[in-house]
Amino acid sequence: MTETPIDRAARATPPSVARRVRGLSDRAIAWIFVAPTIFLLLAVNIFPLIWTIRLSFTNFRANRPNREVEWVGLRNYERILTDSDIWLTMQATAHFLIWTIVLQVLIGFTLAYLINKKFKGNDLWTTIIVLPMMLSPAVVGNFWTFLYQPQIGLFNYIVEFFTGIPASSFEMIGSVNLAPWSIVIVDTWMWTPFVMLICLAGLRSIPDYIYEAAEIDRASKWRQFWTITVPMVLPFLMLAVLFRGIENFKMFDLVVQLTGGGPGSVTELTSINLKREAFEKWRTGYASAYAIILFVTVFGLASIYVKALNKVKER
Repeated sequence: MTETPIDRAARATPPSVARRVRGLSDRAIAWIFVAPTIFLLLAVNIFPLIWTIRLSFTNFRANRPNREVEWVGLRNYERILTDSDIWLTMQATAHFLIWTIVLQVLIGFTLAYLINKKFKGNDLWTTIIVLPMMLSPAVVGNFWTFLYQPQIGLFNYIVEFFTGIPASSFEMIGSVNLAPWSIVIVDTWMWTPFVMLICLAGLRSIPDYIYEAAEIDRASKWRQFWTITVPMVLPFLMLAVLFRGIENFKMFDLVVQLTGGGPGSVTELTSINLKREAFEKWRTGYASAYAIILFVTVFGLASIYVKALNKVKER
């Protein structure tokens, strides 16, 4: 009879170790395997969070480690919540967040609905559409920066074709009114495929017999769309919105690549402002309070949203 790997492992185990293992319950053995991961998560996530909360009540500066640290209480939080510049960055972030999610959901769902219809070249078009998502933000930022250039940018010539505005005088990134939209367009181009894939998974999870029953009841295609397709894909859509909302709230690299996100800029998002406070002005305690406020905001909104998502799933 051939010896199995389990038999070889049992034979190689020292008798003393084997006796101790036999005395452990299944729960104890499970904790032995899970404990290293839990300790790693505590070290990587929980400890920095607790340390950041502690620093948020002080005037600590990372570039002056030998300076005496003063406990300032809630002063950092008061300064942040009463700073008009902070609220402007919040508005810029909300503008970016809302429009990117709206456009990505609309375009992503439309593409998924079209691709779900079986046609020749379906797989090829799916691969082509997904390509932008595979690129790094640095590559995408540099690529679109060239497209936005007033003299050589292809995007400006497209705008000139449709609007009649001379391409040489059209500077999208440098324009106060159009710079935020330049970021919205690039992020939508890059991450719409992600939303499309989630929606496509939702569409393909709908059983065919539901549509067949609706056709027997003489339901029109429009009625089938609103009473079957949309309700059953809605949880997937909401999941896509959750993922993209969290990611776009902390958007940093793409904005810096496109516009630099300079101080006072209409494209200065909260993540860029936080980086400036922490690593340019070196106000570590102040930046820690800022980070905690952003964390509580995202965590609170995400928790409310997840409860709504669970209610939709239960229907």
